[in-house]
Amino acid sequence: MSAEAPPKPLPFHFQFLAGAIAGISEILTMYPLDVVKTRAQLSTTGNVGIISSLKEIIQKEGPATLYRGIAAPIFVEAPKRATKFAANEQYTTLYKKLFGLDKITQSLAIATGVSAGVTEALIIVPFELVKIRMQDPTNAALYNSTSDALRKILKKEGPLALFNGLEATIWRHAAWNGGYFGVIFGVKELLPKAKTKNEQLANNFVAGAIGGTFGTMLNTPMDVVKTRIQGYTGVGPKKYNWTLPSLALVAKEEGMGALYRGFTAKVLRLGPGGGILLVVFDTVSTFMRKHFM
Repeated sequence: MSAEAPPKPLPFHFQFLAGAIAGISEILTMYPLDVVKTRAQLSTTGNVGIISSLKEIIQKEGPATLYRGIAAPIFVEAPKRATKFAANEQYTTLYKKLFGLDKITQSLAIATGVSAGVTEALIIVPFELVKIRMQDPTNAALYNSTSDALRKILKKEGPLALFNGLEATIWRHAAWNGGYFGVIFGVKELLPKAKTKNEQLANNFVAGAIGGTFGTMLNTPMDVVKTRIQGYTGVGPKKYNWTLPSLALVAKEEGMGALYRGFTAKVLRLGPGGGILLVVFDTVSTFMRKHFM
């Protein structure tokens, strides 16, 4: 019976640290796919395969380009991923008290995921914008480094430019987090109960990977629009601004398929990446409960 007891809630600072470790583990593993995804989303022409894109980047620009711009997400990865999990845990506690629930339901998991996603989005927008600018191949000669990109954006476009795409980022993260945490809850209910630590890790990876894939299916159109908005450097007319009109514009000019540009690279990153996140977060959380509580 003790195996069924819910784990003791972690204090916020432990949640934050566990989320940070999980996030950095994921980004170091999967970042090249993010570069491929961003380039596909910035393109207004046909799709290019992942392997072809990786080969072309390595041959023409060098292997280091696969990690160009990683400094910005690394700097924000700790608060970003930590916020994803810590805020989800905090909203879970809040909503359970607010609605008088004694256990987590799928509706609660979705609500807390969406709330955590909105909170996360507010933190990461400037870092996402700098990352997008660094990943755009047309900016290779414009920005020498992440700090150089930040300095030039502030000088040329002003501080508010760092928050371009805020609304689209909120849409993106609310959709992904709601799908991710909601599906994780449902999948865990369907999987056989783990009897060993290895089985628990396997269940977490499967649930996280499926949750990450579903979240990606939900939020890719908003991600395409966010990338287009944040890729604007202030030169020429601003074509994309708000999310819903931009979604309609992309669909009208390029077809509905364009709203899923970069989907394969994105799902390959965030499907397995979602599994990595959950496994590392749960492993670190378990370690902290055992040794520090």
